[in-house]
Amino acid sequence: MKSDTPPSRTGRLYLVGVGPGDPELMTYKAARILSETKVWAVPTARKGGTSSARQIAEQVVPTNGRIVLSLCFPMKKVYLGQETDDQLLAAWRRSADEVIRHLDLGEDVAFPTLGDATLYSTAFYLLAMIQEERPQTPVTVVPGITAMAACAASQSSPLALGDDVLAVVPAAFEDERLRAILTTLDAVVLMKVHRRIDALIDLLEELDLVGCAVLTERSGMEGERVYTDVREARGRQLHYFSTMVIRKKKVQVSNGIDAHAA
Repeated sequence: MKSDTPPSRTGRLYLVGVGPGDPELMTYKAARILSETKVWAVPTARKGGTSSARQIAEQVVPTNGRIVLSLCFPMKKVYLGQETDDQLLAAWRRSADEVIRHLDLGEDVAFPTLGDATLYSTAFYLLAMIQEERPQTPVTVVPGITAMAACAASQSSPLALGDDVLAVVPAAFEDERLRAILTTLDAVVLMKVHRRIDALIDLLEELDLVGCAVLTERSGMEGERVYTDVREARGRQLHYFSTMVIRKKKVQVSNGIDAHAA
Protein backbone atom coordinates (compact mmCIF):
# COMPACT_ATOMS: atom_id res chain seq x y z
CA MET A 1 0.00 0.00 0.00
CA LYS A 2 1.43 3.37 -0.98
CA SER A 3 1.77 6.18 1.53
CA ASP A 4 -0.22 9.39 1.07
CA THR A 5 2.62 11.39 2.60
CA PRO A 6 5.46 12.34 0.23
CA PRO A 7 8.95 11.59 1.57
CA SER A 8 11.53 14.22 2.44
CA ARG A 9 13.75 12.99 -0.39
CA THR A 10 12.10 11.54 -3.49
CA GLY A 11 14.04 9.40 -5.91
CA ARG A 12 14.53 10.61 -9.48
CA LEU A 13 12.65 9.01 -12.37
CA TYR A 14 14.61 8.48 -15.58
CA LEU A 15 12.79 7.83 -18.87
CA VAL A 16 15.52 6.32 -21.01
CA GLY A 17 15.32 5.75 -24.76
CA VAL A 18 17.41 2.68 -25.58
CA GLY A 19 17.15 2.88 -29.37
CA PRO A 20 15.36 0.70 -31.91
CA GLY A 21 17.03 -2.65 -31.24
CA ASP A 22 20.74 -2.68 -32.00
CA PRO A 23 22.45 -2.27 -28.59
CA GLU A 24 25.25 -0.31 -30.30
CA LEU A 25 22.66 2.38 -31.00
CA MET A 26 22.14 3.07 -27.30
CA THR A 27 23.58 6.43 -26.38
CA TYR A 28 26.46 6.84 -23.96
CA LYS A 29 24.16 8.77 -21.63
CA ALA A 30 21.51 6.05 -21.66
CA ALA A 31 24.10 3.40 -20.80
CA ARG A 32 25.58 5.55 -18.03
CA ILE A 33 22.24 6.27 -16.37
CA LEU A 34 21.12 2.65 -16.58
CA SER A 35 24.42 1.53 -15.05
CA GLU A 36 24.09 4.04 -12.18
CA THR A 37 20.44 3.25 -11.41
CA LYS A 38 19.79 0.28 -9.15
CA VAL A 39 16.05 0.02 -9.86
CA TRP A 40 14.75 -0.58 -13.39
CA ALA A 41 11.05 -0.48 -14.27
CA VAL A 42 10.66 -2.36 -17.56
CA PRO A 43 7.52 -2.38 -19.73
CA THR A 44 5.89 -5.61 -20.89
CA ALA A 45 2.81 -6.11 -23.06
CA ARG A 46 1.35 -8.76 -20.76
CA LYS A 47 1.84 -10.00 -17.22
CA GLY A 48 4.88 -12.24 -17.08
CA GLY A 49 5.87 -11.29 -20.62
CA THR A 50 9.30 -10.30 -21.89
CA SER A 51 10.50 -6.73 -22.29
CA SER A 52 12.20 -5.78 -25.56
CA ALA A 53 13.56 -2.62 -23.93
CA ARG A 54 15.16 -4.70 -21.17
CA GLN A 55 16.64 -7.16 -23.68
CA ILE A 56 18.33 -4.29 -25.51
CA ALA A 57 19.52 -2.52 -22.36
CA GLU A 58 20.98 -5.56 -20.63
CA GLN A 59 23.21 -6.30 -23.63
CA VAL A 60 25.07 -3.15 -22.62
CA VAL A 61 24.37 -2.92 -18.88
CA PRO A 62 23.98 -6.21 -16.96
CA THR A 63 21.00 -6.44 -14.60
CA ASN A 64 22.97 -8.38 -11.96
CA GLY A 65 22.27 -6.98 -8.52
CA ARG A 66 19.50 -4.66 -9.71
CA ILE A 67 15.84 -4.58 -8.76
CA VAL A 68 13.84 -5.09 -11.96
CA LEU A 69 10.15 -4.20 -11.79
CA SER A 70 8.11 -5.79 -14.57
CA LEU A 71 5.31 -3.36 -15.43
CA CYS A 72 2.40 -4.49 -17.59
CA PHE A 73 1.17 -2.05 -20.25
CA PRO A 74 -1.60 -3.80 -22.27
CA MET A 75 -1.36 -3.14 -26.00
CA LYS A 76 -4.56 -1.21 -26.57
CA LYS A 77 -5.13 1.87 -28.68
CA VAL A 78 -5.07 5.22 -26.92
CA TYR A 79 -6.88 8.22 -28.40
CA LEU A 80 -5.86 11.47 -26.76
CA GLY A 81 -8.82 13.68 -25.93
CA GLN A 82 -11.09 10.65 -25.50
CA GLU A 83 -11.85 8.49 -22.49
CA THR A 84 -9.15 5.91 -21.83
CA ASP A 85 -10.02 2.23 -21.47
CA ASP A 86 -10.55 1.28 -17.81
CA GLN A 87 -8.23 -1.73 -18.11
CA LEU A 88 -5.45 0.51 -19.36
CA LEU A 89 -5.98 3.04 -16.58
CA ALA A 90 -5.91 0.30 -13.94
CA ALA A 91 -2.69 -1.16 -15.39
CA TRP A 92 -1.02 2.24 -15.54
CA ARG A 93 -2.06 2.93 -11.94
CA ARG A 94 -0.63 -0.37 -10.70
CA SER A 95 2.63 0.35 -12.53
CA ALA A 96 2.82 3.88 -11.14
CA ASP A 97 2.20 2.64 -7.58
CA GLU A 98 5.08 0.16 -7.90
CA VAL A 99 7.45 2.85 -9.06
CA ILE A 100 6.24 5.35 -6.45
CA ARG A 101 7.00 2.80 -3.72
CA HIS A 102 10.69 2.91 -4.67
CA LEU A 103 10.77 6.65 -5.32
CA ASP A 104 9.35 7.17 -1.83
CA LEU A 105 12.29 5.22 -0.43
CA GLY A 106 14.59 7.75 -2.07
CA GLU A 107 15.63 5.29 -4.79
CA ASP A 108 16.18 6.45 -8.36
CA VAL A 109 14.23 4.46 -10.96
CA ALA A 110 15.07 4.05 -14.66
CA PHE A 111 12.37 3.21 -17.21
CA PRO A 112 14.08 1.90 -20.39
CA THR A 113 11.86 2.29 -23.44
CA LEU A 114 12.28 1.38 -27.10
CA GLY A 115 13.48 4.05 -29.49
CA ASP A 116 12.95 7.53 -28.10
CA ALA A 117 10.98 8.16 -24.92
CA THR A 118 9.09 11.11 -26.44
CA LEU A 119 7.73 9.26 -29.50
CA TYR A 120 4.71 6.98 -28.95
CA SER A 121 6.18 5.62 -25.73
CA THR A 122 4.35 4.21 -22.72
CA ALA A 123 6.85 6.16 -20.62
CA PHE A 124 4.70 9.28 -20.58
CA TYR A 125 1.56 7.45 -19.50
CA LEU A 126 3.54 6.19 -16.52
CA LEU A 127 4.92 9.67 -15.86
CA ALA A 128 1.45 11.25 -15.92
CA MET A 129 0.20 8.78 -13.31
CA ILE A 130 3.23 9.32 -11.08
CA GLN A 131 3.01 13.11 -11.30
CA GLU A 132 -0.65 12.92 -10.35
CA GLU A 133 0.37 11.37 -7.01
CA ARG A 134 3.86 12.87 -6.60
CA PRO A 135 3.95 16.13 -8.61
CA GLN A 136 7.35 17.06 -7.17
CA THR A 137 9.07 13.92 -8.49
CA PRO A 138 12.27 14.97 -10.31
CA VAL A 139 12.32 13.62 -13.87
CA THR A 140 15.03 13.27 -16.51
CA VAL A 141 14.17 12.23 -20.06
CA VAL A 142 17.02 10.70 -22.07
CA PRO A 143 16.37 10.80 -25.84
CA GLY A 144 17.12 7.77 -27.97
CA ILE A 145 17.57 6.91 -31.63
CA THR A 146 14.19 6.28 -33.26
CA ALA A 147 13.19 3.31 -35.37
CA MET A 148 12.42 5.62 -38.29
CA ALA A 149 15.95 7.07 -38.19
CA ALA A 150 17.44 3.57 -38.11
CA CYS A 151 15.22 2.43 -41.00
CA ALA A 152 16.23 5.36 -43.19
CA ALA A 153 19.90 4.95 -42.28
CA SER A 154 19.88 1.27 -43.21
CA GLN A 155 18.84 2.29 -46.73
CA SER A 156 21.35 5.19 -46.90
CA SER A 157 18.31 7.40 -47.38
CA PRO A 158 17.26 10.70 -45.79
CA LEU A 159 14.00 11.05 -43.93
CA ALA A 160 13.62 14.62 -45.17
CA LEU A 161 15.70 17.15 -47.10
CA GLY A 162 15.43 20.80 -48.06
CA ASP A 163 11.83 21.93 -47.84
CA ASP A 164 10.38 18.43 -47.38
CA VAL A 165 7.44 18.21 -45.01
CA LEU A 166 7.68 15.02 -42.93
CA ALA A 167 4.79 13.39 -41.05
CA VAL A 168 5.00 10.60 -38.50
CA VAL A 169 1.71 8.73 -38.45
CA PRO A 170 0.35 5.71 -36.57
CA ALA A 171 -0.99 3.45 -39.31
CA ALA A 172 -4.22 2.96 -37.35
CA PHE A 173 -5.47 6.20 -38.94
CA GLU A 174 -8.62 5.77 -40.97
CA ASP A 175 -8.02 5.52 -44.73
CA GLU A 176 -9.40 8.92 -45.73
CA ARG A 177 -7.21 10.80 -43.29
CA LEU A 178 -4.18 8.74 -44.25
CA ARG A 179 -4.95 9.21 -47.95
CA ALA A 180 -4.93 12.97 -47.46
CA ILE A 181 -1.57 12.82 -45.67
CA LEU A 182 0.02 10.63 -48.33
CA THR A 183 -1.36 12.82 -51.09
CA THR A 184 -0.27 16.18 -49.74
CA LEU A 185 2.99 15.59 -47.84
CA ASP A 186 6.48 14.88 -49.18
CA ALA A 187 7.59 12.19 -46.74
CA VAL A 188 5.61 9.99 -44.37
CA VAL A 189 6.68 7.52 -41.69
CA LEU A 190 4.01 4.94 -40.85
CA MET A 191 4.37 3.35 -37.43
CA LYS A 192 2.71 0.15 -36.20
CA VAL A 193 1.79 -1.10 -39.66
CA HIS A 194 1.71 -4.80 -38.77
CA ARG A 195 -2.07 -5.19 -38.53
CA ARG A 196 -2.95 -3.09 -41.58
CA ILE A 197 -0.28 -4.02 -44.06
CA ASP A 198 -2.63 -5.34 -46.78
CA ALA A 199 -4.88 -2.27 -46.62
CA LEU A 200 -1.82 0.00 -46.69
CA ILE A 201 -0.43 -1.74 -49.75
CA ASP A 202 -3.81 -1.30 -51.48
CA LEU A 203 -3.75 2.41 -50.66
CA LEU A 204 -0.17 2.84 -51.87
CA GLU A 205 -1.03 1.08 -55.12
CA GLU A 206 -4.05 3.32 -55.57
CA LEU A 207 -1.87 6.43 -55.06
CA ASP A 208 1.00 5.05 -57.18
CA LEU A 209 3.38 5.25 -54.22
CA VAL A 210 4.54 1.64 -53.96
CA GLY A 211 7.89 2.54 -55.51
CA CYS A 212 8.44 5.25 -52.89
CA ALA A 213 7.95 2.99 -49.87
CA VAL A 214 10.35 0.83 -47.85
CA LEU A 215 9.14 -1.41 -45.04
CA THR A 216 11.48 -2.52 -42.25
CA GLU A 217 10.53 -5.28 -39.83
CA ARG A 218 12.43 -5.59 -36.50
CA SER A 219 14.89 -2.83 -37.34
CA GLY A 220 18.26 -3.42 -35.69
CA MET A 221 17.08 -6.66 -34.07
CA GLU A 222 17.73 -10.30 -34.79
CA GLY A 223 15.55 -11.31 -37.73
CA GLU A 224 15.46 -7.84 -39.30
CA ARG A 225 13.88 -7.85 -42.73
CA VAL A 226 13.67 -5.03 -45.26
CA TYR A 227 11.02 -4.96 -48.00
CA THR A 228 12.11 -2.60 -50.78
CA ASP A 229 9.00 -3.81 -52.61
CA VAL A 230 6.34 -3.56 -49.93
CA ARG A 231 3.98 -5.76 -51.95
CA GLU A 232 6.08 -8.73 -50.84
CA ALA A 233 4.70 -8.21 -47.32
CA ARG A 234 1.09 -8.76 -48.43
CA GLY A 235 -0.57 -11.49 -46.38
CA ARG A 236 2.35 -11.82 -43.97
CA GLN A 237 2.08 -11.71 -40.18
CA LEU A 238 4.49 -8.88 -39.52
CA HIS A 239 6.15 -8.26 -36.19
CA TYR A 240 4.80 -5.42 -34.06
CA PHE A 241 8.06 -3.54 -34.67
CA SER A 242 7.43 -2.75 -38.33
CA THR A 243 7.92 0.72 -39.81
CA MET A 244 7.32 2.05 -43.31
CA VAL A 245 9.09 5.08 -44.77
CA ILE A 246 7.59 6.76 -47.85
CA ARG A 247 9.49 9.50 -49.73
CA LYS A 248 7.96 10.95 -52.87
CA LYS A 249 10.71 13.36 -53.88
CA LYS A 250 14.02 12.55 -55.50
CA VAL A 251 17.39 13.86 -54.43
CA GLN A 252 18.83 16.32 -56.95
CA VAL A 253 22.56 15.63 -57.19
CA SER A 254 25.18 18.15 -58.33
CA ASN A 255 25.47 16.97 -61.93
CA GLY A 256 21.77 17.41 -62.51
CA ILE A 257 20.86 13.72 -62.48
CA ASP A 258 17.91 12.70 -60.33
CA ALA A 259 18.53 9.91 -57.81
CA HIS A 260 15.49 8.43 -56.09
CA ALA A 261 15.72 8.81 -52.33
CA ALA A 262 13.42 5.99 -51.29
